[in-house]
Amino acid sequence: MNPTQQAPQIDLKNSTAIKNFDGGSLFKQGVILRTVSKFITGTSEDALLPIPVFYDPSTKKILTGSVPAELREELKDELI
Repeated sequence: MNPTQQAPQIDLKNSTAIKNFDGGSLFKQGVILRTVSKFITGTSEDALLPIPVFYDPSTKKILTGSVPAELREELKDELI
C-alpha cells in the first residue's frame, strides 16, 4: 500500500459481531510460536516466528479467523 493512500472508510453498521463462548464480545490477544529452520532463515540458529491471534478468555479457544489458513487443520482442536 502506498503510504499516501488512505484505508477505505468502513461503516461499522455494515459489520457482523463475533461472540465468544459466553455470548460476550471480548477476546484477548495472544501469540502462536513457530520455529523456522536456520537453513530457511539463513542464520546460525533456528528462529522463532510469533503469529498474533485472538482467543476466547474463558475457553482459551483460538478464533479461527485470526489463524493463518495454513495452520487451521493442525490447530483444529483449539479453534472456535
